[in-house]
Amino acid sequence: MATVVLRNAEIINEGRRFHADVLIRDGRIERIGAVPTGAAYDQEYDLTGKLLVPGLIDDQVHFREPGLTHKACIASEARAAVAGGVTSFMEMPNTNPPAVTLEELEKKYAIGAATSVANYSFFLGTTSTNLEAIKAVDPAKSAA
Repeated sequence: MATVVLRNAEIINEGRRFHADVLIRDGRIERIGAVPTGAAYDQEYDLTGKLLVPGLIDDQVHFREPGLTHKACIASEARAAVAGGVTSFMEMPNTNPPAVTLEELEKKYAIGAATSVANYSFFLGTTSTNLEAIKAVDPAKSAA
């Protein structure tokens, strides 16, 4: 994999805002701070005047799949989210049919696995008639 240097980034992370270089080696951040000049890097970018932030999480999205894919779908909205710096989303259950059963929740996870370029989770909707589904849901398989 490549060695990438991001120079002069204005970094916002963990409640701090500071300027630094970032060295990325083999897809992992190796250093945040001064990165030596003159070394051979595969790619080098000057981020003067640009912000560098961690991937954002949107915890309430309405992607409309299934049922209203003429408006939007998980694939299209996940691509749009990533383009805007959102790397993870949690989708609400107000689809058609609504995600209020374990079967519908699993269908959404299958769509996410097949089409999403972002990390994802889905809410199981609550109603007066699905208490057993709520009790049975695997906490790792539903946004909370």
